[in-house]
Amino acid sequence: MLVGLYSLIFPWLCRAESAQLKIGLIGAGQVGSTLAKFWVDAGYHVMLSARSLDEAQQQAAQLGPLASAGTPEQAASFGDVVVLAVPYRAIPALGKQLSGVVKGKILLDPSNFYPSRDGAIAATAAHDGAGITTEHYFPGARVVRGFNSIDMSVLRTEAHRHPPLLAVPIAGDDPSAVGIVADLVRAAGFDPVITGDLASSIAFQPSGPGFEVKTDATRLKAVLARK
Repeated sequence: MLVGLYSLIFPWLCRAESAQLKIGLIGAGQVGSTLAKFWVDAGYHVMLSARSLDEAQQQAAQLGPLASAGTPEQAASFGDVVVLAVPYRAIPALGKQLSGVVKGKILLDPSNFYPSRDGAIAATAAHDGAGITTEHYFPGARVVRGFNSIDMSVLRTEAHRHPPLLAVPIAGDDPSAVGIVADLVRAAGFDPVITGDLASSIAFQPSGPGFEVKTDATRLKAVLARK
């Protein structure tokens, strides 16, 4: 009887513990505001930041009392998980600005690189992998790649859809960090697919076989396995 009761209560306790995580978002555009809404709806406290504090404040006001706004430094300090929701060309400058603040923290990178927009760093990320490139600029952070492979417009439409859920691939070197991000994927209304270590995230960055694949976990795994 007690075992059965524990099996019912334990998942709820895990969700409650996860919801105590605070999430700091560097960027309040389409990516930052979309992810922030997913997690606010799931009960997480978030802090949005942007180049303009007014912009971050406007976005936070729309999300309700679980959302706040601050500078990038404040958001990075606030979050147990810090999200780099910025154009990829901003990664080097943010590394100089925030690497000390996020050292030891989970750093979720949903940013994609595009040569026409991002310049030379796009070539580096294409060759080395965006996850490895981001890690270079944030030494000591627990970098996880995720939420970069599918357009935010699709994610907004497909979150919490009737099962099977839409699959979101994630990758990282730190199993604990990957597990926490997997919980955030589930909280947002998707099914996480862990592809492996951080280097494996090249499979779902631009030009990778898993990029812009909009399907369930079983089919996504099959796509990745074929390649």
